Amino acid sequence: MADMPRNFKASAEIVLSCPQDIMKRLCAHFAEHGDVSVQGACSRIDTGFGSASLEACERCLKVFAESRDDASLAYVKLAIAEHLLHFASAESPRIVWQGDGAAGQPLPYFREMRVVRAVSVTPRMRRLTLSGNDLGRFASGGLHVRLLLPKAGAAPAWPVTGEDGRPAWPQGELRPDVRIYTIRRLDVDKGEVDIDFVLHEGDHMPGARFAACASAGDVVGMTGPGGGTVGEADWYLLAGDETALPAIGRIVESLPAHAQAVVRIEVADRDEEQHLASAAALDIQWLHRNGVEPGKSTLLEDAVRQVRWPGDERRVFAWAGCEHKSFRAIRAYLRKDRELAREQHLAVAYWRFGFEGDTARRNDG
Repeated sequence: MADMPRNFKASAEIVLSCPQDIMKRLCAHFAEHGDVSVQGACSRIDTGFGSASLEACERCLKVFAESRDDASLAYVKLAIAEHLLHFASAESPRIVWQGDGAAGQPLPYFREMRVVRAVSVTPRMRRLTLSGNDLGRFASGGLHVRLLLPKAGAAPAWPVTGEDGRPAWPQGELRPDVRIYTIRRLDVDKGEVDIDFVLHEGDHMPGARFAACASAGDVVGMTGPGGGTVGEADWYLLAGDETALPAIGRIVESLPAHAQAVVRIEVADRDEEQHLASAAALDIQWLHRNGVEPGKSTLLEDAVRQVRWPGDERRVFAWAGCEHKSFRAIRAYLRKDRELAREQHLAVAYWRFGFEGDTARRNDG
């Protein structure tokens, strides 16, 4: 008899002054991203990566995490820890997971990658081809990865699993910079991914700096995937600025021939337009800022509001990725004006004017 696949499991008991309050806040957050059920002092959260069962006791919150593989379990533990520590920041509770995925082990969703090619797609976008091993997991579970970029002159040093499920990072100058990017192309058999980088100007742009100077043999780390993708539909709205262009390109290439997609993309000028291939019927408009600073334009949100939606019973899905201000405006329009259900849309802040890195995704509730 063949061995049955086992589930990976872990548990933690976290001392808290108000465990039921923290449990409710966790459930409210994850209701945006998965299925949540609450029965008194107990609850369950089901996501694409796995599940977490929670029990609020008098002075502690018991959490039982379960998933189909070690990497997915690590994501469940990471997500619970990140948000619990945020909601209970005044207490700084200690989280120690027991079970699968012990502290000190390599992150199961991490891969070390090497640059094999670098080409310019447009004057402001550069494509790096990265090579690595065992990339099958990156073919599903989301469009995005985190790249870990060693600081100039520093030897590559990578995080390991911390006792709370979050990455335990190297200290000081050994800690790499981290930025989120879209896998533009993935070839599992060849062990290659293409990542497109917008060549932003200014300080605090480690990704753009790395892409501009990268050469064959340079080493980066990669974790993921994540970030969600589009749902099944007959009619799509895809909207974004140049930071979302790699994701839009990958999405339209995956659409079936029977689908229709209305695509609105904001870029600096005509030189930044790209050819997008798709089996689906595409209605593409390129929106040129023509000298207006990125993050200061309303071109994208205005264009989204002007789109004519189908009046029949076709299934619809809307996807948007852009600067934080435009993201909030577009998400509000999709939810309030168009009255789209959670499973009918996904809007993401890819960056935030005046902020660095992942801060674009904070306080998006």
